[in-house]
Amino acid sequence: MPWAVVGFWIAVVAVVLPFAGKLSGVTKDDQVSYLPASAQSTQVAKVQKSMPGGGSTNLVLVYHRGGGVTAADRKAEQRQVTAVLKKFEPANRNATPQAVLSADGTTLMVPVAVAQSAGDAKTVATAVRVIAAEGRPQGLTVLVGGESGLAADMDKVYNSIDGTLLLATVSVVAVLLVVTYRSPFLWLVPLVAVAMAAVAAMAVVYGLVQGFGLSVNSMSSSVMTILVFGAGTDYALLLVARYRDELHHAQLPYDAMRAALRRSGPAVLTSAGTVVAGLLCLLAADLNSSSALGPTGAVGVLCALAAMMTLLPAVLVLLGRRVFWPLIPAYGSEPKRRRGFYDRVGAAVVRRPVMVLVTGTVAVGALAFGALNLTGELRQEDSFVKKPESVSAMRILADSFPERGSQPITVLARTSRTNATLADVTNTKGVSAASTGRSAKGWTEISVTATAQPESPGETATINRLRTGLSEDGALVGGESAQTLDIAHTVSRDQSLVVPMVLTVVFILLAMLLRSLVAPLVLVTAMAGVWAAALGLGGLVFGPVFGFAGNDPALPQLSFVFLVALGVDYGIFLMHRMREEVLGGTPDREATVRALKATGGVIASAGIVLAATFSVLTVLPLVMMVELGSVIAAGVLLDTFVVRTFLVPAASVLLGHRIWWPSRLTGPVPAAPAPLGVVPEPTT
Repeated sequence: MPWAVVGFWIAVVAVVLPFAGKLSGVTKDDQVSYLPASAQSTQVAKVQKSMPGGGSTNLVLVYHRGGGVTAADRKAEQRQVTAVLKKFEPANRNATPQAVLSADGTTLMVPVAVAQSAGDAKTVATAVRVIAAEGRPQGLTVLVGGESGLAADMDKVYNSIDGTLLLATVSVVAVLLVVTYRSPFLWLVPLVAVAMAAVAAMAVVYGLVQGFGLSVNSMSSSVMTILVFGAGTDYALLLVARYRDELHHAQLPYDAMRAALRRSGPAVLTSAGTVVAGLLCLLAADLNSSSALGPTGAVGVLCALAAMMTLLPAVLVLLGRRVFWPLIPAYGSEPKRRRGFYDRVGAAVVRRPVMVLVTGTVAVGALAFGALNLTGELRQEDSFVKKPESVSAMRILADSFPERGSQPITVLARTSRTNATLADVTNTKGVSAASTGRSAKGWTEISVTATAQPESPGETATINRLRTGLSEDGALVGGESAQTLDIAHTVSRDQSLVVPMVLTVVFILLAMLLRSLVAPLVLVTAMAGVWAAALGLGGLVFGPVFGFAGNDPALPQLSFVFLVALGVDYGIFLMHRMREEVLGGTPDREATVRALKATGGVIASAGIVLAATFSVLTVLPLVMMVELGSVIAAGVLLDTFVVRTFLVPAASVLLGHRIWWPSRLTGPVPAAPAPLGVVPEPTT
C-alpha cells in the first residue's frame, strides 16, 4: 500500500508538472484583477479595455533641470515627443500633447496618451524610456511617469516575485526542518512532500483558470505558495512527532503510523478545514484581489493536506525507523522524560492561573493600542519599498506643479450627452481643465485635470463632486485616483461582511471537533486578541521604523482571515490533546499540564516555521507584501509563545470541566487509575 501511494504521487506530479509551469502565464496583474467588481472605476476600466484600441494608456514625460529648462532642453523634448507619437498610435489624433512649464521654470510636464492597442503599459513605458534616454542634453533629467510608468514599474516587481519567493521559502523551511529534527535525512521527507504538493496546487489553480475563469494575480499566487509550505510543514511536524511517539509502543512502522494518523488526524483535518473555510469566506468580498485569494489559497491548503496525510506517511513507513538517525526511537523503550520548559510553564499556570491570565491579557491588549498608529491611505506612489522611476517623476511634478494635478481623472460620458457632460465637468469645483478624447461603443472619454495633487484630500473631494454632479448624465468617473478611492470604500464594506463570516465558520468547526461551545469561544476570542496585538505591533514599526507612508486598506481584513484561520490550528492541537487526556480519565488541571507538555514543543516548532514562511513576504519590494507578512508572522509568534502557551491554558485551568460544556465531559471526571504499585495521592 505505501508503495502504491508513492507511485500515485509520482505519476500525478509527472502529469501535472507542465501545467504547473504555465500558471505564471495566466496570472493577471492588470487594474481590473485588483479593483472592486462593482465600483465605477472598474466599470470605466472595463469599458476602456473593450474600446477599439483598448482605450488609452496615459503617461507623463517629465523634463527637469535644477537651474531651469534651457532652449536645448525644449528641442530635445519636442524631438522625443514626436518620436513617441511616431512609434505609437495616439489615443486621439486630433489632440497634440502640450508641454507645460512650471512656474519656477525647472520642469516641463508633457502628458501623452497612446492607444492601448500599441501594447500594454510595460511595453509602452519601456519603449518610451529608451527614446527618452537618446540625445538627452547633459544635466537634464528625463523621467517617464503617469499611469503607464507606474504600471510598468509595478509589473516589473510582480515578474520578480515568483522566483525570489520560492527560493526564499524553500531555504527557510529547509533550515528550520534541519534544526528541528537534528537529522541529516528526516528533513528531506516533509520538504519533498510539500514541494510535490506545491506543484499539484499550481496545476489545479491553472486548471481552474482555464476551465472556470478563476482570476489569479501575483499576490494570490504568492500567498498560495506560502500557505502550501507553511501549513504543509506544520501538519508534517505534528504527524512526525506523534509517529515518533508511537514507534516506542509499536513494533512495526506501519502500525505506528496507523496509530499516529488515528490520533492526530482529526486535529489536522479540522485545522485544514478551518483554514479552507476561512479563506473561502473571501469569496464574499467585492474587491477582486481579495476574492481571488480565497479559492487560490484554499487549493494550496487542500493539496498540502492531501500530501501530508498520504504521501508523507507512506514515505516514512517505507524508510522505517532509520529515517530518524541518529536519534532512532527503539521499540519498547521510553523516551527520555526530562523536566523541560513546558513542564515548568504548566506548573506555573496551574499554580497562579489568575495572575497569568490577567498579566497576559493586559500585555496583549496594550499592544493592540498600537493599531491606532496605522495611518492608512497608502498611495500608489508609496506602494514600493524602493523608489522606482515613475515615483520619482510623480514627486518632481508634485514639487514643481503644486497648483495642479499630474494624473488625469477619466470621465466616460454617454456620447449623446458629451457636450453637456463636458460643460458640467468644466464647471465642477476643483477641475483645472478637461478635454474630450476617443469615442466608441456609445461612450466618449473626457480627460480631467484637477487642481489638487493625485490622491490628496482635495482631489478626492473633486472626484466625489464629479460623481455626484454627473450622476444624472449617466457618466462614470474612473482613473488611478478614483480606483484607490473605490478600493478603500470597498474594503470597509468587505471587512464588515467577511470578518463575522470567518468567526462564525471557525467557531462552528471548532465546536464540532471539541464538542463544546465554551472551548471554541475561548480559542476564537484569543485569536481576535492576537490579531489586534499584531496590528498594533505593525502600527508601532511600519511608519517609525520602516518609514512606510501608510498601509494598504486591505491589511486588517486579510491579516484577520489568515491569523484566525491559521492561528487557531495551534489551539486545535492543544485542546484536542487536552480533551484526549480528559477522556482518558485525567483530572482537568493535570490534563492541561500534560497537553501543554505533549504539544508545546511541536506547536513551538510549527509556529516558528509558519512565522518564518510568512516573513519571506518581507523580502518582496512591495509595501503591502511586507506589511502583510510582518503582521501575520508577528501574530503567529504571539499566538505560539504567549496565547497558546500561557493564556489558553490559564483560562482552561480556571474554567475546569466547564470548558467542555455542554458535552458529557462537563461533569466530574473520575481520576485515572494509578499504575500497579503506585499509591494515589489523597485528594482534598
